[in-house]
Amino acid sequence: MRYIGYVVNSPDEIPASAAPNSLWREGYEYYRTERGAHPRSTNRYRFTSFDKMFEYTAFDHVDWISPRPLLLIAGSAADTLYLSQDAYNMAREPRELFIIKGATHIDLYDKEQYVPGVVDKLTDFYGKHL
Repeated sequence: MRYIGYVVNSPDEIPASAAPNSLWREGYEYYRTERGAHPRSTNRYRFTSFDKMFEYTAFDHVDWISPRPLLLIAGSAADTLYLSQDAYNMAREPRELFIIKGATHIDLYDKEQYVPGVVDKLTDFYGKHL
């Protein structure tokens, strides 16, 4: 059976052209270091499932979420910000795109300067809509 890694296992595997805020770098820094690694993580999945991952897209059904509330939270420096913007544009009300200035994708997982703002926004949004 062939397996492939979710993220690189060492900084040497990060492409030289990867931007500082890229998921290449952030993925390694979070998932493969003490910051976020789990001791039993194998960091791999079956290669045969790769095609199925690309075949599925949640974007096909974003408009079905309505009338349930949708809150998207993204960092302004995240290389995935465009995905949140696209989802927001496809969604119907009630919806909100909350962008946290200066944060990257993975910064929002655990960085102390961002997490309280995320929690406050979640509390406020879902307090109003649920």
